[in-house]
Amino acid sequence: MRASCFVLLALLVPALAEARAWNGVEPGVTSKDEVVKRFGPPSKTLNVDGHQVLAYNGTSAIKGTAEAQFRVDPATGLVERIDVFPGPVVDRETVESSYGPPCPVSGAPPSGNCFQKKLTEDFRTYYFYPRLGLAVFFEEEGDKVKSFVFQSVKSTHTP
Repeated sequence: MRASCFVLLALLVPALAEARAWNGVEPGVTSKDEVVKRFGPPSKTLNVDGHQVLAYNGTSAIKGTAEAQFRVDPATGLVERIDVFPGPVVDRETVESSYGPPCPVSGAPPSGNCFQKKLTEDFRTYYFYPRLGLAVFFEEEGDKVKSFVFQSVKSTHTP
Protein backbone atom coordinates (compact mmCIF):
# COMPACT_ATOMS: atom_id res chain seq x y z
CA MET A 1 0.00 0.00 0.00
CA ARG A 2 2.71 2.46 1.02
CA ALA A 3 4.70 1.71 -2.12
CA SER A 4 1.66 2.42 -4.30
CA CYS A 5 1.22 5.80 -2.56
CA PHE A 6 4.80 6.74 -3.39
CA VAL A 7 4.30 5.63 -7.00
CA LEU A 8 1.20 7.82 -7.20
CA LEU A 9 3.05 10.82 -5.79
CA ALA A 10 5.81 10.23 -8.33
CA LEU A 11 3.13 10.53 -11.02
CA LEU A 12 1.46 13.53 -9.38
CA VAL A 13 4.65 15.46 -8.74
CA PRO A 14 7.29 15.11 -11.46
CA ALA A 15 9.90 17.05 -9.48
CA LEU A 16 9.61 18.15 -5.86
CA ALA A 17 11.90 21.10 -6.51
CA GLU A 18 9.25 22.42 -8.91
CA ALA A 19 6.24 20.98 -7.10
CA ARG A 20 3.82 23.66 -8.22
CA ALA A 21 4.03 22.18 -11.74
CA TRP A 22 2.14 18.96 -12.39
CA ASN A 23 2.92 16.54 -15.24
CA GLY A 24 4.78 19.26 -17.11
CA VAL A 25 2.00 21.85 -16.69
CA GLU A 26 2.87 24.91 -14.61
CA PRO A 27 0.17 27.39 -13.56
CA GLY A 28 0.84 30.85 -14.96
CA VAL A 29 3.23 29.46 -17.58
CA THR A 30 1.59 26.67 -19.61
CA SER A 31 -1.03 27.53 -22.24
CA LYS A 32 -4.35 25.81 -22.85
CA ASP A 33 -3.08 24.63 -26.26
CA GLU A 34 -0.04 23.00 -24.61
CA VAL A 35 -2.35 21.10 -22.22
CA VAL A 36 -4.42 19.77 -25.15
CA LYS A 37 -1.25 18.89 -27.05
CA ARG A 38 0.13 17.00 -24.02
CA PHE A 39 -3.05 15.15 -22.93
CA GLY A 40 -5.31 15.22 -25.98
CA PRO A 41 -8.82 16.63 -26.13
CA PRO A 42 -10.51 16.93 -22.72
CA SER A 43 -13.48 14.75 -21.75
CA LYS A 44 -15.45 17.95 -21.34
CA THR A 45 -14.94 21.69 -21.38
CA LEU A 46 -16.87 23.81 -18.88
CA ASN A 47 -17.32 27.52 -18.28
CA VAL A 48 -16.98 28.24 -14.55
CA ASP A 49 -17.12 31.84 -13.31
CA GLY A 50 -15.93 33.12 -16.70
CA HIS A 51 -13.00 30.69 -16.86
CA GLN A 52 -12.72 27.77 -19.24
CA VAL A 53 -12.07 24.48 -17.43
CA LEU A 54 -10.62 21.49 -19.29
CA ALA A 55 -11.68 18.29 -17.50
CA TYR A 56 -10.03 14.90 -18.07
CA ASN A 57 -11.94 11.97 -16.56
CA GLY A 58 -13.38 8.58 -17.48
CA THR A 59 -11.56 7.11 -20.48
CA SER A 60 -9.64 10.38 -20.87
CA ALA A 61 -8.40 10.43 -17.24
CA ILE A 62 -4.69 11.12 -16.93
CA LYS A 63 -2.66 8.24 -15.48
CA GLY A 64 -2.81 8.12 -11.67
CA THR A 65 -5.95 10.27 -11.49
CA ALA A 66 -9.70 9.84 -11.33
CA GLU A 67 -9.94 13.35 -12.78
CA ALA A 68 -7.76 16.38 -13.54
CA GLN A 69 -9.09 19.88 -14.25
CA PHE A 70 -7.16 22.77 -15.78
CA ARG A 71 -8.68 26.24 -15.24
CA VAL A 72 -7.62 28.70 -17.94
CA ASP A 73 -7.29 32.47 -17.48
CA PRO A 74 -9.48 34.02 -20.20
CA ALA A 75 -7.22 37.07 -20.58
CA THR A 76 -3.96 35.18 -21.14
CA GLY A 77 -4.98 31.69 -22.26
CA LEU A 78 -2.65 30.29 -19.57
CA VAL A 79 -3.50 27.62 -17.02
CA GLU A 80 -4.03 29.36 -13.69
CA ARG A 81 -5.01 26.39 -11.54
CA ILE A 82 -4.85 22.58 -11.68
CA ASP A 83 -7.17 20.40 -9.61
CA VAL A 84 -6.06 16.76 -9.37
CA PHE A 85 -8.31 14.04 -7.92
CA PRO A 86 -6.07 11.01 -7.30
CA GLY A 87 -7.14 7.55 -8.42
CA PRO A 88 -5.35 5.49 -5.75
CA VAL A 89 -5.68 6.35 -2.06
CA VAL A 90 -3.12 8.83 -0.68
CA ASP A 91 -2.89 9.38 3.08
CA ARG A 92 -1.69 12.29 5.26
CA GLU A 93 1.60 10.61 6.15
CA THR A 94 2.50 10.24 2.47
CA VAL A 95 1.64 13.90 1.80
CA GLU A 96 3.78 15.11 4.71
CA SER A 97 6.74 12.91 3.82
CA SER A 98 6.57 14.06 0.18
CA TYR A 99 5.86 17.80 0.50
CA GLY A 100 6.93 18.74 4.02
CA PRO A 101 5.92 18.86 7.70
CA PRO A 102 3.78 21.43 9.53
CA CYS A 103 5.21 24.97 9.64
CA PRO A 104 6.78 25.98 12.96
CA VAL A 105 4.28 27.36 15.47
CA SER A 106 6.92 29.73 16.87
CA GLY A 107 6.61 32.04 13.87
CA ALA A 108 10.22 31.38 12.92
CA PRO A 109 10.65 31.16 9.15
CA PRO A 110 10.77 27.53 8.00
CA SER A 111 13.96 26.21 6.45
CA GLY A 112 12.08 24.28 3.78
CA ASN A 113 8.61 23.51 2.51
CA CYS A 114 5.96 23.25 5.20
CA PHE A 115 2.18 23.40 5.48
CA GLN A 116 -0.32 25.46 7.36
CA LYS A 117 -3.29 23.38 8.52
CA LYS A 118 -6.54 25.13 7.58
CA LEU A 119 -10.28 24.53 7.45
CA THR A 120 -12.69 25.08 4.57
CA GLU A 121 -15.98 26.92 5.12
CA ASP A 122 -17.63 23.54 5.71
CA PHE A 123 -14.97 22.61 8.30
CA ARG A 124 -12.95 20.16 6.23
CA THR A 125 -9.23 20.06 6.81
CA TYR A 126 -6.66 20.97 4.18
CA TYR A 127 -2.93 21.59 4.11
CA PHE A 128 -1.70 24.76 2.43
CA TYR A 129 1.95 24.84 1.25
CA PRO A 130 2.50 28.56 0.49
CA ARG A 131 5.99 28.14 -1.01
CA LEU A 132 4.72 25.51 -3.43
CA GLY A 133 1.37 27.04 -4.38
CA LEU A 134 -0.21 23.76 -3.28
CA ALA A 135 -3.33 22.97 -1.27
CA VAL A 136 -4.11 19.37 -0.32
CA PHE A 137 -7.78 18.72 0.54
CA PHE A 138 -8.82 15.70 2.59
CA GLU A 139 -11.94 13.53 2.58
CA GLU A 140 -14.57 14.24 5.22
CA GLU A 141 -13.05 11.61 7.55
CA GLY A 142 -9.82 13.62 7.32
CA ASP A 143 -7.24 10.91 6.65
CA LYS A 144 -7.31 10.40 2.85
CA VAL A 145 -6.61 12.96 0.09
CA LYS A 146 -9.61 14.14 -1.89
CA SER A 147 -7.73 16.50 -4.22
CA PHE A 148 -4.52 18.41 -4.89
CA VAL A 149 -4.76 22.02 -6.10
CA PHE A 150 -1.72 23.55 -7.82
CA GLN A 151 -1.61 27.33 -8.38
CA SER A 152 1.00 29.84 -9.38
CA VAL A 153 3.11 30.78 -6.34
CA LYS A 154 3.24 34.47 -7.27
CA SER A 155 -0.57 34.72 -7.25
CA THR A 156 -1.27 32.06 -4.65
CA HIS A 157 -4.01 32.74 -2.19
CA THR A 158 -5.74 30.31 0.08
CA PRO A 159 -8.33 28.47 -2.07
